[in-house]
Amino acid sequence: MGEKITYETIFARSFSRYDQKKLGYGAFLGCLLIALSFCIVFKPYLGPLPVLNMRMSMDVGLNMLRIMDSFSSEKLRGGDISSSMTTIVTETSSSEIEMVEESNTTGTNETISNATTVIKNKNSSQQKEMKTVCHVEESTEFCEMNGDIRVDGNSSTVFMAVDTMVANSSWVIGPYARRGDEEAFKRITKWSIKSGVDAYEEAPKCDQRHNVPAIIFSTGGYAGNNFHDYTDIVLPLYLTSRQFDGEVKFLITDKNPWWIEKFRNILQKLSRYELVDIDKEVNVHCFTSVIVGLKRYPKELKIDPSKSPYSMKEFRQFLRSAYSLKKENAINMKDNGGKKRPRLLIVSRKSTRAFTNTNAISGMATRLGYEVVVTEVDSHVARVAEMVNSCDVMMGVHGAGLTNMVFLPGNAILIQVIPIGGFEWLAKTDFGEPSKDMNLRYIGYKIKTEESSLIQQYPPDHEVLNDPYAVQKRGWYEFKSIYLQKQNVNLDVDRFRATLLRALELLRQ
Repeated sequence: MGEKITYETIFARSFSRYDQKKLGYGAFLGCLLIALSFCIVFKPYLGPLPVLNMRMSMDVGLNMLRIMDSFSSEKLRGGDISSSMTTIVTETSSSEIEMVEESNTTGTNETISNATTVIKNKNSSQQKEMKTVCHVEESTEFCEMNGDIRVDGNSSTVFMAVDTMVANSSWVIGPYARRGDEEAFKRITKWSIKSGVDAYEEAPKCDQRHNVPAIIFSTGGYAGNNFHDYTDIVLPLYLTSRQFDGEVKFLITDKNPWWIEKFRNILQKLSRYELVDIDKEVNVHCFTSVIVGLKRYPKELKIDPSKSPYSMKEFRQFLRSAYSLKKENAINMKDNGGKKRPRLLIVSRKSTRAFTNTNAISGMATRLGYEVVVTEVDSHVARVAEMVNSCDVMMGVHGAGLTNMVFLPGNAILIQVIPIGGFEWLAKTDFGEPSKDMNLRYIGYKIKTEESSLIQQYPPDHEVLNDPYAVQKRGWYEFKSIYLQKQNVNLDVDRFRATLLRALELLRQ
């Protein structure tokens, strides 16, 4: 019984060779008849699919996924915002391409067309995933890349090195989170992102390899204005890099050394590695993961926790840690029993939108029971942060200095003095709304015409004093030259007294 018995040997012993051949022909004809029967029965139910579905078999190890959405809206500050997004993805997988065309309608009755090419990976366990995803959102654009990434600062180009048959793709991006602002982007270096066969052939060889991800961002644009420092760079950088818990390298384009020094504490808290001035690098730096540009929420100084793993509360906790701030919450005068005076910080300005009667304001506040501190905030962030954090109330005329409210303790009060000129929308957008997410109490004080220094520069019947919206219609620069650069504030101390009393009342709650 040494013979190995298999299915084929049993079949051979049961039938002669001639019988086997007849059975084979019969089985073949039977299969044809069954197939024809299925076609006849199910033919009425077969028809064109609602989407274009084209599959092509390809014996390659790398493929491309490209998603493009059309968009048409432009952001108007202070007005309704309609957002759209374009996403381009270059993904290396394997051997199947599916193309889908569809359309979506937004809530503003805008139609956004989508042309999607999806590559599905049949051998993902055998292939190294390589992809590029570029997002265009309302206030920013950024690209996320994974694979063999080569950064050439000399040509301001990022290469996705792919050595197989992959469609070529290119993208140009300004890595600054204020998309659509032409004035800001005059000072932003544009970066090219290339992937595909041509990119592989063009990509320079690696001079220096890194085993951590990289983020490329600009410190150009409006850097130097304290408000834009935070809303355009610091907060977006936090949103983009916090996920890496310090294990990320910053490649800075349009590097401003004074900006780096100003925010050194924050940069060192977000990255454990030395900063790279990528514009001056002669070496080609290579990574397996790179983000070009920064993420940000469309509104100023805000994070949408429903769309992000972080919140403004967490951002403020991060700042407290970065600058070792001690005061977590503002004074509660009800629990204090009136033994300790609340500290009032008056933010002074030397040039425009300055208080012209600071001494009178300070004297009145002291009589009400405040401990008053008068200072002009500067670029020494650590010192400013400590000063602001020690106070319970901060007041100042609308301006970038109020951005330091990020350092106020919880439940503190921000008083924004709003000059004449139709500032209400700007005041609300820049500081009023953001303060709510920071666990601060906000009070707006709108001055009267008599409290503005502009009454000394224009006759009583001039449109600058009586119709600021007519000036606004002539453009931002004329509005700015008058209401932001020529105007100081002489507070009516008796009228403003009610605002400081209101702040005291809030501190007792």
